[in-house]
Amino acid sequence: MFCLFPYYLYAQEGTDQYQLKLPPEVLEPLIPEDNPITPAKIELGKKLYFDKRLSIDDTVSCATCHNPKFGFSDSKKVAEGIQGKKGARNSPTVLNATFYDEQFWDGRAPTLEEQAKGPLVNPVEMGFPSHDALIEKLRAIPEYSNAFKESFGTEDLTIEHLAQAIASFERTLITLESPFDQFIAGKENAISPEAKRGFELFQGKARCITCHEFNRTYPFFTDNKYHNIGVAIHGKNFAELARKATKEPDIAKLAHEEGASELGRYLVTKQTKDIGAFKTSTIRNIELTAPYMHDGSLATLEEVIDFYNKGGEPNPNLDGGIRPLNLTAQEKKDLVAFLKSLTSRGGANFDWAELQELAP
Repeated sequence: MFCLFPYYLYAQEGTDQYQLKLPPEVLEPLIPEDNPITPAKIELGKKLYFDKRLSIDDTVSCATCHNPKFGFSDSKKVAEGIQGKKGARNSPTVLNATFYDEQFWDGRAPTLEEQAKGPLVNPVEMGFPSHDALIEKLRAIPEYSNAFKESFGTEDLTIEHLAQAIASFERTLITLESPFDQFIAGKENAISPEAKRGFELFQGKARCITCHEFNRTYPFFTDNKYHNIGVAIHGKNFAELARKATKEPDIAKLAHEEGASELGRYLVTKQTKDIGAFKTSTIRNIELTAPYMHDGSLATLEEVIDFYNKGGEPNPNLDGGIRPLNLTAQEKKDLVAFLKSLTSRGGANFDWAELQELAP
């Protein structure tokens, strides 16, 4: 592992708190005041993250869908939970998730803590009927009683503490050490001429940077916003669901109709402009996280570029910035080369190889 910048240490005030290692120019991640990072929480969170006992039938862990072997995604079109049940959306990477404003493709969770709670009681994912049922199960495991007491100073194991531990671990999953980062730091030969041309296209003709924003203080290639690029329109019943959405229906009822997940951000905001809109995902480590888009419908980076090159899929809510790009065959290859230059093989705050050994 290499370090492209001299690192500074950041943590909230405290004597037993883990100090995140970050490049000096990078914006500090938001850490809740009630959940400062500590080494004990990180270790507990890591144990929980890889433990299949957090599912009702002991078959699914967080790492099942967010696997270190696949860039903390899972290589499948959509997530698969207990009993082989399939979800509706692709598993996003959790790498660098600590820097994002909201979690999930539709942004329904404001923090990593809230995100961690959701899959546990999702009937498709981990299957517990309630958080209390999971906590009752964990309280019967002596090793967890001791670990939670060490991390939180109390034997009162709660869902809040569980979520805080997992979030603390996930906040260490920071990757900012790709060949591209070396290039930006001044090492000219860190990436190929093709990748350099691809970066110029990314900022210019291809217009990728419009949504996949990048700068030295926030180098995560996302604007943390939600856009309709047309992927959702091929979802089952989408046209009818979108029609209903424009008539201000009962959102809770609509959300349970087949195919409703394709309405995206609309289910959170209830604003018609958000019909079919999904979060701008990071493109860091994108080489490792195929297939792509919120529904996993595009298998390769080449397919992704072709999709944007044709101007997405026309629909009434298509983002105004999506239009044909007229890229040449060589320009498409250059963009792929650039995207692959964003692949990291480790991080300053975690041991990727160790986590791969723990993965299912």
